[in-house]
Amino acid sequence: MQLSAFPRTQSPSAPARWQQLWRQALRDPQTLLARLDLDAAALGVSEAAIAQFALRVPEGFVARMRRGDAHDPLLRQVLPIDAEMRPAPGFSFDAVGDGAARKATGVIQKYRGRALLVATGSCAINCRYCFRRHFDYGAENAAKGGWQEAVEAIAADPDIDEVILSGGDPLSLATHKLAELTDALRQIPHIRRLRIHTRLPIVLPERVDEELLAWLGSLPWPLAIVVHANHANEFDASVDMAMARLRGIGAQLLNQAVLLRGVNDSVQALQDLSERSFAAGVLPYYLHQLDRVEGVAHFEVDDIQAKALIAGLTARLSGYLVPKLVRELPGDPSKRPL
Repeated sequence: MQLSAFPRTQSPSAPARWQQLWRQALRDPQTLLARLDLDAAALGVSEAAIAQFALRVPEGFVARMRRGDAHDPLLRQVLPIDAEMRPAPGFSFDAVGDGAARKATGVIQKYRGRALLVATGSCAINCRYCFRRHFDYGAENAAKGGWQEAVEAIAADPDIDEVILSGGDPLSLATHKLAELTDALRQIPHIRRLRIHTRLPIVLPERVDEELLAWLGSLPWPLAIVVHANHANEFDASVDMAMARLRGIGAQLLNQAVLLRGVNDSVQALQDLSERSFAAGVLPYYLHQLDRVEGVAHFEVDDIQAKALIAGLTARLSGYLVPKLVRELPGDPSKRPL
């Protein structure tokens, strides 16, 4: 039996700094737009869209938005607008086939050797293009009912050698809860790698605190942390520091972005993103074509333009700075290169 090297403590009596900031996230569009000197009516803010998928954005992310700019690429990612409520052919609630790939409560397996564990439904930020905006977290959240069924399903399949912690955002869980999960996973001998998909180090870099680093540093597996930034302006000094601390415990840092109309659909924007992420120690990994989930059609960039953007990026940057352009389709054995 492998024992955790992470110092186990009870839940702290006072919330950590990142948890305090989490609770202070903006949830009202009027407050958000007033902070940016913008008019909600002129931007087509939709209460119906908010009722379907709430607004949530941390103060620190708002601080990186440009005041007075209705087209700010960070604002566009989080602002609920009328376009979300327009029907669009070919868009559905489960565009990537999560339901069909369910292996157990909170476990999704689409590709050989890998299993995705839905650790929580919580996120620090609600991105309007989210492919799981309609996901039934109440039924598929492994944390809600404990880890046993999810861990047993992974343990029963010796072909699974990589576990991906996802959500929601797994780092929205308290560190002692994450340690409980990885303590259970330690008992599975065929796990060889751990991957964490998270947006928190970008949108709430204070999450990368000493307790989190101690837990990550105690893990027995090679560790990949895949962060999610779509625009160079999402990086600032606080994000750089968070990335440096994660690299310091030996994590391999990768970035996956989504190609979004009005956010990063130019060669220059993609070049800036690759160069800025690499400057922070994060290697460009994937550029995803939009998952066609209901409510996100206004973000879509067609494949012809997407391929032209990658061709332009390839002509400007070294190969290691060019992310793979991919699409996820239900039933495919891997992400589909475009």
